[in-house]
Amino acid sequence: MIGDGSRADETNAIAARIKRPSRYLGLGVTAGLLAAFFLVRGCPATRQAGNGAGPAKRGGQIVGSDRSAPRSFNRMVAADQPSELFNRLTQGRLVRINRATFELEPWLAEKWESSADGRVHTLHLRRGVVWSDGMPFTSADVLFSIRAAYALKSGSVVGTSLMPGGVPIKASAPDRETVVFEYAAPSGPGVRLLDMLPILPKHKLEAALDGGTFDKVWDTATPPAEIVGTGPFILREFQVGQRLVFDRNPRYWRKAPDGGTLPYLDRLVVEIVPEQNAELLRLQSGATDFTSGELRSEDYVPTRRGEEEGTLKMVEGGVATDADAFWFCLKPEKKKTDPRFAFVQKPEFRQAISYAVDREEFARTVFLGEAVPVWGPITSGNRQWFTPNLPRYSYNPTRAVELLKRIGLEDRNRNGIVEDEQGTEARFTVITQSGISNYERGTTVLKEKAAKVGIALDIAPMEYTAMIKRMLGCDYDAIYMRFLSTDLDPAANLDFWLSSGSSHVWNLEQKMPATDWEQRIDTLMLEQAATPDDDRRRTIFIEVQRILAEKLPVLYFASPRLFFAHSGRLVGVVPSVMRPPILWNADTLSVTNP
Repeated sequence: MIGDGSRADETNAIAARIKRPSRYLGLGVTAGLLAAFFLVRGCPATRQAGNGAGPAKRGGQIVGSDRSAPRSFNRMVAADQPSELFNRLTQGRLVRINRATFELEPWLAEKWESSADGRVHTLHLRRGVVWSDGMPFTSADVLFSIRAAYALKSGSVVGTSLMPGGVPIKASAPDRETVVFEYAAPSGPGVRLLDMLPILPKHKLEAALDGGTFDKVWDTATPPAEIVGTGPFILREFQVGQRLVFDRNPRYWRKAPDGGTLPYLDRLVVEIVPEQNAELLRLQSGATDFTSGELRSEDYVPTRRGEEEGTLKMVEGGVATDADAFWFCLKPEKKKTDPRFAFVQKPEFRQAISYAVDREEFARTVFLGEAVPVWGPITSGNRQWFTPNLPRYSYNPTRAVELLKRIGLEDRNRNGIVEDEQGTEARFTVITQSGISNYERGTTVLKEKAAKVGIALDIAPMEYTAMIKRMLGCDYDAIYMRFLSTDLDPAANLDFWLSSGSSHVWNLEQKMPATDWEQRIDTLMLEQAATPDDDRRRTIFIEVQRILAEKLPVLYFASPRLFFAHSGRLVGVVPSVMRPPILWNADTLSVTNP
């Protein structure tokens, strides 16, 4: 495949085509809020911001908000969304998946050829690209990055996503401007996999990798001047718990349609605002220009009013491709002394919880009706890979109680909580991120519904970083949160599907599959990822989804419709259903009056 992604024409053309369809469900809210909602609902559909705004202007700054800071400035060792955002702003990839069209675009590699069997991919790097410190970008940096990706002992969380055929990719460089990638087997995604490979500077980080300190290099205490990249921005300042300040990278390689330099903006500020109410107030007051995520359902009315006043723009992105998830830690070596694990590990226990939740009611209560029921990780927002033909657990508390009895759980002492024959109660603590209203409502509904079938859930909100630390150490009973996929293609998310994966959340990074069904999914997903025929890939993946729906290591209840808001002065926004929804094309954002 040969292409040229050095100009911004395609992105701007997308912006001109996007419209927001009008799709609403009934809302389970007070009569006053209902009235207000339907009054603003009558507004004409808002076109994507920036239409009709004229040519993009250079200069100025924008201020956004995120709910947490990056765990690290080194994306190779941190998979959280803020670390991914930092990497996308400051670093480049060989190829880029356009987050609006999901088409593959040339990036640091300007073109490539693939062998007939889909195993060998030769990428040609752009000439003249330099790091932000002026050092030339060459194939040596790519070879270093692929080596770092597979340095699992050095803390890499990237390598498990780059395993076509279950084997690390081999890379070689015949010259400074050419890299050859050899896959162990044909790959369905092909070159698309390389969107997940952060390209990092060899001259800055090789010593840390060789010295065994790669997992600590570029932590958040690193002086900004030490961090170099090929992305549109460079870090100017990081104030812990407050903000990140980025300046435009004067050496950025990409050009605008007029032939001028990108990015348009001189500065980008991301403020850390953990609480959603505070995020909305700052957006409404004009203190910020956008938020890192979607609006909450209760934010639609005030945002529509801001749109009527001309201060805000609101756009719909469609059904989310990632739904809020609920799961238990199922790692045997961590839970072997916990008597509850005897029944938690049984699918019937998790199926009982699934039967206990009315998903239609969940969508109305948690998302005020702006959501669709789901039974698995692939939602209808992912049209290519979604299938409705999976086991579904229609609301049936009676069936839930029957399943619990089948595995020996009954309320023997009449205290409202089921227990096993040894008296071990089905009581658990569910950790979740604090300050997220749909998490608060979701865990409240889940707690109420589980209690009706005898399962006690105590909810413990906490700060994001603390929650992730607990998750990585399996230091929890259960978690309720949304984790994000990196691409719509399941073969690009093998870190979730494979038992050895770093995002196989219920039992991370298994040396050997803990269950027969996980081993079966491993086999199927490796075949799915290695199969070039799309129809065969879909057939295989339906079987994978069916197994997951039966065993239920993770439970899903509803996927929201995504709405985003930004200030009226922000131009060039092309919203994505995947995060970051606005900053994925930060180099082509601009403001009306710099």
